[in-house]
Amino acid sequence: MSQPIKVDIWSDIQCPWCYIGKRKFEAAVAAEGADVEVEYHSFELAPDTPVDFAGSPLDYLSERKGIAPEQAQTMIDRVVGIAAAVDLDYHYETIHQTNTVLAHELLHLAKAHGRQAELKERLLAAYFVEGRHVGRVEDLADLAAEVGLDRTEVVAALTDHRYQADVKADVAQAAAYGINGVPFYVFDQKYGVSGAQETETFRQVLEQVRAEAGQPIA
Repeated sequence: MSQPIKVDIWSDIQCPWCYIGKRKFEAAVAAEGADVEVEYHSFELAPDTPVDFAGSPLDYLSERKGIAPEQAQTMIDRVVGIAAAVDLDYHYETIHQTNTVLAHELLHLAKAHGRQAELKERLLAAYFVEGRHVGRVEDLADLAAEVGLDRTEVVAALTDHRYQADVKADVAQAAAYGINGVPFYVFDQKYGVSGAQETETFRQVLEQVRAEAGQPIA
C-alpha cells in the first residue's frame, strides 16, 4: 500500500483565509479521493497583539493597516462573503481579537494526543463563528475539553508553556521556507502552495503528487 500524502499547513487561528482555505482544501481532498495526512503548524500573524485587545476587529484592521474604518469594513465584508460561499458563517461583530500563541501551544498538545485536526476546526469555528475567546487559558481549556482533551492537563500545559518551543520551531521552519503569509501548504516536502486557493487548484496539485507518490488514481 502506498503512503498517504503528507500535507504540512502553516496557519493562524485568527486568519480568515486559513479557515476558507481549509474548506477548499478539504473539498479538493474529497473530490480527488486522496489519502492525505495533515499536520498543522504554527504561524503568528500578529504576535504583538494583546490577549484582550481593546477594540473590535474593525478597529484592529484599521489601526494595523493604517486605513480608514470604511475601507477596513469593505475588506471585512468581502471576506465574509467569500466565507459564506464555502458555507462558513463569519460573525465579525462578535470576534474577540486576541493573541494566538496559547492556541498554537494547545494545538501542539492536541497533536501529541492525536486530536489536532479536531481541535483546529473547533478553534476556528469558536473564533470566527461563535465569538468565543481563544487567547486565554481557561477559555482554551473549555474548547479543548469539547474535543476530548483532558482539561486539567491543558491548563497545566498552557500555564507552564511546555509546548512553546514547538511553536517557535514551527515559526523558524516557516522562515526557512520563506513563508511570510498564511495559509501555506507544503505537499510531501516538495511543493508549496500559498493562500486560500480554489478547490480545483488544490485538486490538481493533489493529482500530481499522487501520481508521483504512486497512489492509484481513479
